[in-house]
Amino acid sequence: MIVIGIDPGTTTIWYAVVEKKWNEKILLDYWVIHTTPKIDLKDKIMEISNDLESLINKYMPKRVVIEKLFFTTNLKTGIDVAQVRGVILYKFASIGVEILEYTPLELKSAICGNGKANKLQLQNAIKIFFSLNQIPKPDDAADAIWLAYMWILKKI
Repeated sequence: MIVIGIDPGTTTIWYAVVEKKWNEKILLDYWVIHTTPKIDLKDKIMEISNDLESLINKYMPKRVVIEKLFFTTNLKTGIDVAQVRGVILYKFASIGVEILEYTPLELKSAICGNGKANKLQLQNAIKIFFSLNQIPKPDDAADAIWLAYMWILKKI
């Protein structure tokens, strides 16, 4: 079973692809979808939609986990990210992929037992769980990896 974890944004959308084979969990890929800087949101949304289509065709996921929107200061950025999330949700829902959504607090609580865990703790845990040579960078990549991984474990 292949699961994609997504940490959404408007300029960068981090994703991770994790596969579960029997009791083995394999980190297949993690990277970022970049959009062209300083273009209209509608154009960014089209770029994101096209890149998601390629990602879906390449991995044919059964499940996707997307981070819920959480913001406190910049309402405009929050609204833009919400629109991007809508496109992401639509792309996966339209092909029947199961979708779960979690807040950063829920993610950190499930992994570290503490919703205030820092990014470095998450990165180090991933390094251990997937036997990586180094921590995944940047920290948004770690969030996407954990989202995919935790769905497989069904801990959240």
